[in-house]
Amino acid sequence: MGDVSRMEAALPVSVDPATLPTLEVDDLVQETEELLVARAVAYGQEYRRVEGVGTALLKNLAAVAVALRKKRGDLNGTGYEYRMIMADIYRKAGLDERIQGNIRYHIGNLTRRTFTPRELERAGLLPTSPLERNQDARATNQALVKAVRTAKDAAPDALVTEPSPAKKGKKAAPAEPSRSAGAQVKATADQLRLTQTAGNILRQLNPDIVDAHMTDGQRAKLDEELAAIAKAITELRKHTRKPRSKA
Repeated sequence: MGDVSRMEAALPVSVDPATLPTLEVDDLVQETEELLVARAVAYGQEYRRVEGVGTALLKNLAAVAVALRKKRGDLNGTGYEYRMIMADIYRKAGLDERIQGNIRYHIGNLTRRTFTPRELERAGLLPTSPLERNQDARATNQALVKAVRTAKDAAPDALVTEPSPAKKGKKAAPAEPSRSAGAQVKATADQLRLTQTAGNILRQLNPDIVDAHMTDGQRAKLDEELAAIAKAITELRKHTRKPRSKA
């Protein structure tokens, strides 16, 4: 048994959430180290217990809200009566805006698991849940961060100057910049990495968002940017495709 376990067993500290005070350092400096360790373990265990219970309660509150929406045929929860019911629940339970936001997060996730894509579309709701959108946002941010790092790493290397061989009876041509063998290997690898990163970013674009949430002006701007990208790809592919045999 480790030192912390022995301290905890020797000096158990009970935690009653109903009477738990907020402590200051001066309240604790007279306690022994053993008692301080036991106190910290007890606080940590209680926090872990109530945190798990709290999440379950919030998910159950969300389930009640979705059940109310279903009974009233108000899937997106914008009806006046539903909103008044929920406001009354929050007021009586003493739940602040932060907790209400957490409940709405669970409502969004549960709604996508409860209703069909067609029902969600009729209600004007996105098919993706808040959890999925958060995951998509993280993936997009990671793709952008990777793009910046890749582009920075792929910056042109220092060039090595090598004079052109002189022809018979003529002076040697001025030195021309060229890459060292190692730089050439890195440069070709960078081109592949840049292409993969660009593809990852393009795959983050969501057609559902383009269709349902972009304005006409935003769609036109996106189309302009995509057209420029397509043109650049077409030009690059002239260099990647094998030339056809003239035979």
